[in-house]
Amino acid sequence: MAASGCPRVRLWRWRRSPLRRRSDVIEAWVVLCAWLLALVGAVFAGRAAADAVIASAQEQRARSHKVTAVLVKEAEDPGASRVTTDHLVWSTVRWTDPDGTTHTDEARVPPSTHAGSKVEVWTDRNGVIANEPLSDSEMTLHSIAGGILAGAGTFGLVLGSAWVVRQGMERRRLEQWAAEWERLDTPWGWKTG
Repeated sequence: MAASGCPRVRLWRWRRSPLRRRSDVIEAWVVLCAWLLALVGAVFAGRAAADAVIASAQEQRARSHKVTAVLVKEAEDPGASRVTTDHLVWSTVRWTDPDGTTHTDEARVPPSTHAGSKVEVWTDRNGVIANEPLSDSEMTLHSIAGGILAGAGTFGLVLGSAWVVRQGMERRRLEQWAAEWERLDTPWGWKTG
């Protein structure tokens, strides 16, 4: 029982009734299709986003490799003291590729490292310093987060679109009611409102 004392009629738009209008049936179908599309779309979008994150991380992992480099100058040098969020500092390092090419670039190293010390850095195929690839656990976390965000975004977009359609239908229904009341009032020459 509802608070007003009238029983609540569930799924009234689907039941046969002389009060049910064509627009009520259309609205019921819009709502049903929107919920189904939102659920299915969210699952597919979430899965596609998670797969894309994993593929990107695996591609980054395949393109980069770890090399041993030599620190060119002291890590505490004022010119190389840009501290990063992981409490490492930037300093110049040098390394040699297996083909004999020597590279010099800046890498993040512990602040107490002295010139001539060996440090391990990640490089890409072109011999440029790259970020360390994501670990398996980081890859899983990123893919889950990406999947949830993409799924939630798709779900919200579909239901938001359905809400806009329903608002348009409601506006049209109110205009039709106003026109019907106008038509009923005018034959007798007086207005009800």
